[in-house]
Amino acid sequence: MADNYLEKKMEDYRSTPPRAPKAKPSLDKLITRNRSYRGYDNSFRVREDQLRHIIGVCSRIPSACNQQVLRFRPVLTDEADKVLPHIRLGGALKDLKLPIPGTEPRAFVVVCSTIPEVRYVDIDLGIAAQTMLLKAVEIGLNGICIAAFNREAVREALSLPYEPILIVAIGKGAEKIEIAPIGADEGRDYYRKNGVHYVPKVREEELIIKP
Repeated sequence: MADNYLEKKMEDYRSTPPRAPKAKPSLDKLITRNRSYRGYDNSFRVREDQLRHIIGVCSRIPSACNQQVLRFRPVLTDEADKVLPHIRLGGALKDLKLPIPGTEPRAFVVVCSTIPEVRYVDIDLGIAAQTMLLKAVEIGLNGICIAAFNREAVREALSLPYEPILIVAIGKGAEKIEIAPIGADEGRDYYRKNGVHYVPKVREEELIIKP
């Protein structure tokens, strides 16, 4: 009876068509979904392994002169309150104080530089920040780069050995964000209308310098 059971299972296995591999999102889709979120679902907790996967991409990205001077400090929920008082979001939305209470990011990657910040460090910083955010989107999370923060206070709060130069917030976004195509001469400030956050982006055809 056991032999018949196993034989039937093998027949069922052979007759079952293989499942098609799950399609991964294209780079274009990841870029489109990679928006700057200023409000997050506080019921969702970012795990340590998720932050490590996000930071891990920085061991494989390009680096100006291959200097590799950036270092990354993961900050999870239990330490988030050490960072939150020292950051500012939504500078263009003067009538709002962001993040709205209850929607604060609860996980961060604090990016530090082992040398004084110069042009080549900034090149690495841009590559690292964008790549980490794309990785976050790939694994179902969202984020935002925060340059407006008190560097000295954050360094002291986290006992950092190096100067913090950027903070990347990570979480599950709780906002609706849309791209608003604009002309090259139109205003670039993001804005909110009817609960939607709009991000003006210059149209593709106006980015190209024609010969």
